[in-house]
Amino acid sequence: MDVPKLLEAASLLVPEEIATENDITVNDVWEYLTRDEWEVALGLLEELGDVGPLPLSFWETLAAAAEQMRLDESAAWCHWRCYETCNGTIRADLTLRPATEARRQTPICGAGVLRPMWNVGNRTRTGEPALNIAKLWVEFAPVLEPGGQASVRLAPLNPSQWQHLQPGQVITMHEDQSVAGTAVVLEVHRPTATSTV
Repeated sequence: MDVPKLLEAASLLVPEEIATENDITVNDVWEYLTRDEWEVALGLLEELGDVGPLPLSFWETLAAAAEQMRLDESAAWCHWRCYETCNGTIRADLTLRPATEARRQTPICGAGVLRPMWNVGNRTRTGEPALNIAKLWVEFAPVLEPGGQASVRLAPLNPSQWQHLQPGQVITMHEDQSVAGTAVVLEVHRPTATSTV
């Protein structure tokens, strides 16, 4: 399917009553589609996807469109949202330790590349803390500097190990045995889909 058809297909999956905080609706998307402004239409659809849960096929279709337009960051974001649709969403407020106090001396890439370990309260059979792996997406910033703070999204390697998390819970990020950062859980949402709709 070509880009316009993919964007049209995704648009049809958005209920007409959904609107962003800026009153953007699917009708706005259609205006840009009629003008062949596909990148703008894609961006608006991504925004509409943040308003309410949409089917997995919405995010899969947007990812395919972004890939065809060679918009790597948008494609990565749409694939991330596919994961969240199937496995749930975890958002947290993360503060990294300063470079003077931690192993990390360089910024973290914000686009879901890093897969640190996390202490989310699980224990081994002997009672030691068990660390669980989750990819990290920094919201609203391309990178997170050592000592910096940002809202992040987590994509656990094994989501079942994270089901007990609650808003307000404190978890720690590790890149080795030491603590690299501390996060306060902001939101936990269960999966909205388990297969393509």
